[in-house]
Amino acid sequence: MEQTAIDSEAKNSQETDAKSRKSDKAADNQQAVKKQYLTFKMGDDEFGVDILSVQEIHGWIEPRPMPDTPPYIRGVIDWRETVVPIIDLRIRFAYDSVTYDKSTVVIILKSELQGVDHPFILGIVVDAVSDVHDVEKKSMREAPRLGGKIDTKYIKGIAKVHGEMIILLELNKLFKLEEFE
Repeated sequence: MEQTAIDSEAKNSQETDAKSRKSDKAADNQQAVKKQYLTFKMGDDEFGVDILSVQEIHGWIEPRPMPDTPPYIRGVIDWRETVVPIIDLRIRFAYDSVTYDKSTVVIILKSELQGVDHPFILGIVVDAVSDVHDVEKKSMREAPRLGGKIDTKYIKGIAKVHGEMIILLELNKLFKLEEFE
């Protein structure tokens, strides 16, 4: 009788362990098909960057201009003892210029750039931070091909979240290494 109780308890423990492993595996699979994106506004449009690349969200700081840089590189700031180039996405994406105010933010990002053997830190100026969204892989669509003159290589995809379209950016394709050398 005592052996039967031990056998029954061992069987229950094995079933519980199997269910737990199955649940853990399902959660891992769910994470593999979902990614979190920090979204931000540029005019009426909403963009997103992988949340894992976000280092900090900072209030507007006037960067120090740098000579001989493309117009969308506003300059540099000192962030935690690191000189960080600041990219103005309004200029990069050919949006109308605006006056920066207290809702304007700088998102400090860490990105991998081709040709650089270490993470690259940069800041992007955006109108306002919106939210963090879970984006399922199945809800992402490819960026439309708009011809040779319109560059969409920096768009990872377009996702629909709560009925709104979000343009997801591929940071390592948005900037060219030569612009920072």
